[in-house]
Amino acid sequence: MKPTENPIFAEERKTKILKMLKDKKQVRVAELCDIFKVSGATIRTYLRELQDSGLLTRTHGGAIEKIQTGYELNTQQRKIQNLSKKKKIAQVALNLINDGDKIILDTGTTTCELAKLLDQKNNITVLTNDLIIANILEDFSSIEIIMFGGVIRKKFHCSVGLQGLDLIKDLVFDKAFMGVNSFCLDKGATTPDIAQADTKKSMIKASNKVILLCDSSKIEKVSFVQFASSQEIDSIITDTLEEETKKRIEEQGIEVIDHLHDILMSE
Repeated sequence: MKPTENPIFAEERKTKILKMLKDKKQVRVAELCDIFKVSGATIRTYLRELQDSGLLTRTHGGAIEKIQTGYELNTQQRKIQNLSKKKKIAQVALNLINDGDKIILDTGTTTCELAKLLDQKNNITVLTNDLIIANILEDFSSIEIIMFGGVIRKKFHCSVGLQGLDLIKDLVFDKAFMGVNSFCLDKGATTPDIAQADTKKSMIKASNKVILLCDSSKIEKVSFVQFASSQEIDSIITDTLEEETKKRIEEQGIEVIDHLHDILMSE
């Protein structure tokens, strides 16, 4: 008969898992097996019990810190988060744009950084629902701007709604550069707002290639509503990912462009 685990040891281990999550934001089953010298089945039991208690969120192969899926930072709050990484991601994204392209720039602080660089390109048509991006591009003589209409989300400086959906339904774009609140393989790309998700879905449907601009703090996270499955995403441009995470994403057919490590470390 299999011996029963000492419940004191189990609680100590679960407490240590929660402390690791607070420090690292995510943990892997394999990593926890090595640390605690127990089986994967035992670790998955711990994670399931902690999730049932509302203390973490399980993911494929591990767990992430518990987050509110409906919480969303406004534009001003997002602007100051990971700004250096966002600028580098934008620089890499610029290299994917060719003169003459017709592109979509979704609302977001990283896509805004990309917009600031578009004066280096010629004869570009940009559809956007972001008021700040449109204002930036207005000064670039080589950029034609199409504004996605609709209702303005106050404090988010962007439009959502039926007017924009009607505009975009008959258009085809070469690439869509999409902002994202959260991404994981199981749930795809997610956002806290339903109307925002509908707008993003229409942008993706109108594009031949979908590229997520996503710093690594958003990977293995989940927000309230999906706007793209993993199968709908062609590429992710990010900063640095653990090799195991990168491999799992690439195995789903998504190109991961994360060669920013050396650039960031040199700053």
